[in-house]
Amino acid sequence: MKNRKIPLNLNCGLDLIGEVLYGKWKIRLIWFIHKGHKRPSELQRKIPDASRRVLNIQLKELEEHELISKVIYPVVPPKVEYSLTDFGLTLIPVISVLGNWGDENEIRLRNVISKTIKSP
Repeated sequence: MKNRKIPLNLNCGLDLIGEVLYGKWKIRLIWFIHKGHKRPSELQRKIPDASRRVLNIQLKELEEHELISKVIYPVVPPKVEYSLTDFGLTLIPVISVLGNWGDENEIRLRNVISKTIKSP
């Protein structure tokens, strides 16, 4: 792992969740792996705005946090697949609720976000 300038603050569940899920693409990676997109190239196609390097870093962190597992098949060229661990599967209901909340409040959230982007 990387050296930190600011020490970890793991005093409550929200701190722990933030530490594990912090990263622009992590929640989407978990969701897409759950939906069956297991190969790195599939994940890259699902999240085209993310660079391959960033996706690889975030996949590695999710693996280190035991939310996903990685299988490397001994073929040429090498084949890699990711899957959710049992621990990672416990996040699916939480992510689903958050996604539904975002869908239900889409217009309001888009308006709020567009205001903050336009502000100096």
